[in-house]
Order: sequence, then structure tokens, then C-alpha cells
Amino acid sequence: MTENDLIAEVRDANLSYLMLAQQMIRFDKATAIFRLGLSMEIADLIDGLSNSQILKLASANMMLARFRFDDSAILMMLTNHNKERSQAQSHAAILMAGQPIEEIV
Repeated sequence: MTENDLIAEVRDANLSYLMLAQQMIRFDKATAIFRLGLSMEIADLIDGLSNSQILKLASANMMLARFRFDDSAILMMLTNHNKERSQAQSHAAILMAGQPIEEIV
């Protein structure tokens, strides 16, 4: 895979993320804010983007979405495949909900 291929994949991921985020926000803003880990201000901005603005933003050479966890314990809870999986996933969701939301700096 070449560098140009990787950049194209990043752009595709950005476009998919932005389109999904906008759809989620328009369907149920409160749930989208929780699931995406966004502030109300960012959610409003994404909601108001036109198709051309989404395409322009998606063409950035960097990923717009990021993992919501910086902690290996949360990753282990989400990937745990034992019989207590639902409990581990619920615990991980509670921990991620307690993390600060994304804000414009």
C-alpha cells in the first residue's frame, strides 16, 4: 500500500464518519452526543454542514475521528470474550461516558 493509498483510505474513513455523525445527530442529538463523545457545539456544527463542506472537511490528510479511550483497561473490557461480556461492555461504556467531551479549542 502506498502513501497515496493510505491518504485515500483516511479520506474515505473521514467521509464515512462525518456522514454517519451527521445522520446520528439529526436522528437523535442527545444519543449522538453521548455515543460520539462530542460537545453540543461540535454536534451543532456537524449538523449544519452542507454536503460540499463535508466533502471538503473529509479530504483532510488526518483522521477526524479518534478512539475514545487512552486506557488499555477499557480496550480489554471491550474485547473481552468471556461469559461476562455484557457486564464488561457496560462498565467500559460507563468509563468512557465519564471522559471529557471533545471541544473546539
